Amino acid sequence: MRGDVEDKPVKAAPKRARKGKAEGQWALGYREPLNKNEQSKKDDNPLNVRARIENIYAHRGFDSIDPADLRGRFRWMGLYTQRAEGFPGTDTGHVEEEELDASYFMLRVRVDGGGLTTEQLRVIGEISQTFARDTADVTDRENIQFHWIRIEDMPEIWRRLEAVGLQTTEACGDCPRVVLGSPVAGISADEIIDGTPAVEQIVERFIGDRSLSNLPRKFKTAISGQQDVAHEVNDVSFVGVVHPEHGPGFDVYVGGGLSTNPKLAVRLGAWVPLDEVPDVWHAVVQTFRDYGYRRLRTRARIKFLVADWGPEKFRQVMEDEYLHRKLIDGPAPETIAGTIDHVGVHDQVDGRKYVGVAPPAGRTSGSTLVGVAKAAEDVGSTRIRLTPYQKIVVLDVPEEKVDTLTTALDHLGLPARPSVFRRSTMACTGLEFCKLAFVDTKNRAGDLVTELEQLCADVAPQLDTPISIHLNGCPNSCARVQVADIGLKGQIVNDADGNPAAGFQVHLGGGLGLDSGFGRKLRGHKVLSAELGPYVERLVRAFVSDRNDGERFAQWVLRAEESRLQ
Repeated sequence: MRGDVEDKPVKAAPKRARKGKAEGQWALGYREPLNKNEQSKKDDNPLNVRARIENIYAHRGFDSIDPADLRGRFRWMGLYTQRAEGFPGTDTGHVEEEELDASYFMLRVRVDGGGLTTEQLRVIGEISQTFARDTADVTDRENIQFHWIRIEDMPEIWRRLEAVGLQTTEACGDCPRVVLGSPVAGISADEIIDGTPAVEQIVERFIGDRSLSNLPRKFKTAISGQQDVAHEVNDVSFVGVVHPEHGPGFDVYVGGGLSTNPKLAVRLGAWVPLDEVPDVWHAVVQTFRDYGYRRLRTRARIKFLVADWGPEKFRQVMEDEYLHRKLIDGPAPETIAGTIDHVGVHDQVDGRKYVGVAPPAGRTSGSTLVGVAKAAEDVGSTRIRLTPYQKIVVLDVPEEKVDTLTTALDHLGLPARPSVFRRSTMACTGLEFCKLAFVDTKNRAGDLVTELEQLCADVAPQLDTPISIHLNGCPNSCARVQVADIGLKGQIVNDADGNPAAGFQVHLGGGLGLDSGFGRKLRGHKVLSAELGPYVERLVRAFVSDRNDGERFAQWVLRAEESRLQ
């Protein structure tokens, strides 16, 4: 961990002739801030904000916080202002940001690679119980997210987290965020190579490195020896593949991302051995830092640079200016169908089992996490994993103790054999805590699962693969709505009486792997939140009735008549 790293000089790139409209690219000489976010980062390195939290704000309270820290630099410490209570979704975008600020925070704990010990999980749970009103959500970035955090409590929270090797540094902000890793790295017979050493090296060498703490926008990484980290929608991903001459290593993808301008990542066509992954990752990040667009926040993600340059130019610039060597060309990994969520009871390579469970749309609690830690230890396990699909996995379970563990987890409300609807439903934070949201998502997702378990009980056994249902409170797609079978993007719509009400725009047939794509938007079709259950039931029954043998939901959506999808 590099939270105490001194400022490092960023290598000055040679100035080039300016052409066309300035996009704020440092490497082309455009160093002047072009928006308030860039100005804030130039005024003070965001990593410096921790000292102010510990020495000033924690003692003087919420009202003492500088607004530039509160709504900007705090994110580099994993802190977001929480939505104040009493503001409905109709206020989103119409009320000044200051009015929406509660005096409490959402706090993200980095869980790089998704890996936790039972001791770490217990500490997270106890922090939740003591400081976060027992809130603790599993995110689709393998983080744990608290709510109701007071600024006065942050020094003690950091002390407890860091005592067990955890951190919140750069969990948010324009910087390298948590590194996704396979939840079953090192124990799965299906993985090509264990990416854990690369994850650990990146975190150790670069998180807290001040030369990387001012990127154009956020930067998301995924590393796995198998395709279980949604690699197509990350800024950079390393995916296990076997080179015919060099053996197991990683294929490199860049430029993925969703939100209002979704793009799938593209291959660089390069094969990278395990020990070179951190250096290649560093070169990708530096290329983004120096050439990424800073003029407009809406175009500041790496996906726009990659889309404009193409993978060939991106690779060439990265190799020539940052790696100073050529990468080895390599093959693409074989594309798989569906997603790998690791739910259920599965074999490990050492003869033991791992058990994956499904919190409802990632919603859990500190008390539940403490219970999971105890249940794992009671059967001899000390290793827990979080997944990019908001699931929890217990590793290293002796075969004879599987039933004991699954019974204990079931008593905690975490079934290892969940319904197809509970297993495949995800949701973002939503209106309850997020200032950008228009609609409730977490609670609505939980209720929707219960509805569907009743409404579709007779047809559920015919769903040999779950239909993924993702709910998002706004267009930013934190819950990856565009790559879900049924993606639901929250917005305010008019009810039957013409009154504003919570609703969702529908995306159908999105997916990853063999079904990579952003789904089909039905023109003008929106569904009231209150009517989601019957609507999804109609879709499920239409699919079961119409599908061909072995046909996946995304395939059916592409050929279905629009009337069957409404």
